[in-house]
Formats: sequence, C-alpha cells, structure tokens
Amino acid sequence: MHSAITERYIDVRGSITEDNMSRIDYSKWNHIEVSDDEDETHPNVDTPSLFRMRHKARVRRMEKAKEEREEMERGKNENSNKLQEMKQVLEKLETEGASESILSGVSAEVNQLEEDERKWRAKEEEIAKKERLTPWNVDTLSQDGFEKTLINKYEEEEDATKTDLKQREKNEFTEKYEHEMKEFGMYSGLGESERFLLGHPHLASEFTAQFLAAWCLDLEDQGKSSLVEQVAHQTLLMQYLLELAKTMKTDPRACIRPFFLKMAKAEEQNQSSFREELDAFKDRIRKTAKDRQRLVQKLADEKAEEERRSSLGPGGLDPVEVMKSLPEEIRDCFETQDVPLLQERLSQMSFQEAKYHMDRCEKAGIWRPSVEQNGAKAANQESSEDQDNNI
Repeated sequence: MHSAITERYIDVRGSITEDNMSRIDYSKWNHIEVSDDEDETHPNVDTPSLFRMRHKARVRRMEKAKEEREEMERGKNENSNKLQEMKQVLEKLETEGASESILSGVSAEVNQLEEDERKWRAKEEEIAKKERLTPWNVDTLSQDGFEKTLINKYEEEEDATKTDLKQREKNEFTEKYEHEMKEFGMYSGLGESERFLLGHPHLASEFTAQFLAAWCLDLEDQGKSSLVEQVAHQTLLMQYLLELAKTMKTDPRACIRPFFLKMAKAEEQNQSSFREELDAFKDRIRKTAKDRQRLVQKLADEKAEEERRSSLGPGGLDPVEVMKSLPEEIRDCFETQDVPLLQERLSQMSFQEAKYHMDRCEKAGIWRPSVEQNGAKAANQESSEDQDNNI
C-alpha cells in the first residue's frame, strides 16, 4: 500500500512538473546575440582584435538605430505641433469669417500635415518592429528600470535666491504704490485710515510697513519731527494689522475691518499699551537715524582721507600745500614751467634754502629730478656714508 501511494505521488508530481514546464515560452531566447568573447576563433586570428571589431560594429549599429528613432520622434513632434497651430488658425479664420481662398489654402496645409502625421506614425511602427526583431546582446539584456540622482541642495543658495526674489517684489510694490503708501501715512484718525485701506486693500502688506518705517528714518534725518510722529503712528498701526492677520492665520486684507473694529473698542489698557509701543518705536527711529548719520559721516571722512592720501606725492606731501608754501618767485616758475628761470632764481638763494624747497617739491611730486641729478644725489649720499664710516 505504501509503495502504491508513493508511485501515485511520483506520477502526480511528474505530471504537474511536465505541465508547468510546457507552459514556459523559450522562443524569446532564440534571438540572442552572444557575447563578443564567447565564440571560438582560428589560431591564426588575433582574438582580442576580432572581439574589439565585433563590439565596435555592434555599438555602431545601436547608435545608428538610436539616431534613427530620435530623428523620427523629433520630426513627428514638430509636425504634430505645427498641425495643432494650423488647426487653431483655421478655427480662428472660420470664426472671423475669412474669405474662401484663404480658408482653402489653410485647409490644404492642414490636410497635408495630417497626411505627414500618418506617415510619421507608420515610420514609428516600422522602427518599433525593427527594434523588436533586433537580437538581444550583452548591452541590451539588462537595463536600468529607473535612475534617480539626489543632489544635496545648499540652503544658503536657496535663501539667497528667495531674498533676491523678495527684494524684487518689494521694489516693484514700492514703485507702483509709493504715492498711496505716503497718503496712508499722512492720515491720523482710525476712521480715515480704515476707509482708505478698504479702498486700497493691497496696501495691507509687509512692504507697506517696511516703506513707512524707512520713510520715518528719512524724515528724522531731515529734521521733520512732527511728520515722524504722524508716520510712526501709521507704521505701528500697519504692523498691528499684520500681527492680527498672522494670529488669525488669514490674509491681511481680510482683517482690515475686524482690526479697526477691535481698535475702536479697545480698552484703556490696550490703548495705553499701543501708545507705549508707539513711543518706543519713535525712540528706536531717533536712535537708528543718529547711528546712520554717524555711519554716513564716518564713511565720508574715510573717503576724504583716502582721496587726500591718493593725492599725496611720492614723499607723502600734499602738492597743493607745498605750492602754497613756496616763495612767490619760485611758485611762478612752476606755474609757467620755466625751468631755466627756476634754476636762475634758485642760484640766487642760499644752498640750504634752495635744497629745502626742492626736496619738498620732489616729495610732493611736482618736481622730478633728471637721471643725472639722481645719479649725482646717489653719489653724494655714498660719499657721505663713506665719510661717516671713516670717522
């Protein structure tokens, strides 16, 4: 009994195995181009050279097929785009009631493009059939299912891009609404401010608050304290409106009416807090304006000092000051550039006086001694040094 069961089990297993194996289709493996280094070659044939030649020939065939497909896809896409454009043109002409001659010409072009599209589709099917019949090889048996590249993004670059975009938006907003923002800054009552913002809701923006704060600084620099008081009040009002919108997590434009309703019904304690914040804001404006004035003055002084240093001669003396300090008869010679007259008048002075003035002129850059004079001067210095050494 045991053997019968065993034989039956074996028969069943065998039948199942044969049935499953018969369902596997091996036909797709019949057209595989073997690897370049699997064939046996004649002893007189250089095997590496043969394999390289076969591989290059196969790679060229693959590249040619790829170029053929890319050219087909490019032509098909161009034809499809042009066909869509011409169909739109035809519809527009029909709507506008163009003449029959124009419509017939455009229709003929549309028909030709449709015929070209059918040809491109036939070409695509032909290439697809050719690709299916192409034997597999070592380069096409295994291909990536997908490819994904992850590149770490630099937050600093992203922040810089966002900052530049924000700055452009701010500049465009300021250029477009500067007059309206200044008009809002000149209101004093809550009712007037509410009516103006309801008529200009786009001003409920952080750009308006920033513009008004900067305007306060400019007015403080100009000494217009009364206007600073006025604009500072409106600046803080806009900041409170933006803060309420942020708390409610809604658009600031939707908070204009609720905000002013809340401000009108504010208790004395809240109004006192607003006034305290306003005073603190004006103090910050004054302090910032003074700091900015000091910075501007410092930069101006540094620039003036830099210009003064750049105007100094090679010896560190100011040419203008040296010219003013020269005796009038010597100064006239420099102004007229009369060298013989200068030499004559220097000869009339004592050696020490003439040397004093000419050294200063040389250090200021208004007198450049000749090569012979430089050589003589160097020789005198060497002679002086030798005398000092002998001593």
